[in-house]
Amino acid sequence: MPLQILLNGAKGRMGRTIAGLAGEMDAAIRATTDAGDDPAAHLAGCDVIIDFSSHSATGRLLELAVAKKKPIVIGTTGHGAAEKKKLLALAAKVPCVWAGNFSVGVNLLFALTRRAAAVLGADYDAEVVEMHHRFKKDAPSGTAARLLEIILEERKLTADALRHGRSGITGERPPTEVGVHALRGGDVVGEHTVLFAALGERVELIHKASDRAIFARGAVRAAHWVVKQKPGVYDMQDVLGLK
Repeated sequence: MPLQILLNGAKGRMGRTIAGLAGEMDAAIRATTDAGDDPAAHLAGCDVIIDFSSHSATGRLLELAVAKKKPIVIGTTGHGAAEKKKLLALAAKVPCVWAGNFSVGVNLLFALTRRAAAVLGADYDAEVVEMHHRFKKDAPSGTAARLLEIILEERKLTADALRHGRSGITGERPPTEVGVHALRGGDVVGEHTVLFAALGERVELIHKASDRAIFARGAVRAAHWVVKQKPGVYDMQDVLGLK
């Protein structure tokens, strides 16, 4: 029997894409919910929840998942740091895959970024540039946020090192600074560039998405994986065996 999915955020771009390809991945959309709906009324018979909605809905959905002991896949972004910390503690009570990006290529980018940040010292200035379509509501993207987390972790820096854009007389760039720049325009599905620039050379790691289906397939793949796991918070590195 196909995996039965409760899809929250079904009217969004990702929700529509997941609904359109679930059948090709041995899955079925058992029920859909959106803003104003009560997910609890649609959960019966579902094996797993996939959420691509609003960050304001994540807490209520996680409480439902915990109460009903349902695995959940979360792709929603835009949570504040303090908010996400609380939500992660709640998510750990059920099998949960929480990722800012479900693309196989992007998750390889995460792994390569970690390796590059570990090998290239502080004399290599780190910058992250991302671009998305004009309709995206949060910045930086969840993927860019994860890339920044990786760089900060490897360089043992705090979030205070982040520099969101530059304007005016900024002075020389401190060696511990990590720049982040969010571009918005047109119908760009998603582009991310990680730069490590030293005197004399520059390393760039780039991923460009041209079809939203790559994220949707990754999310359904994560749903198949998470239903077999013990309670805890996982990411796509776990799903793909990259850890």
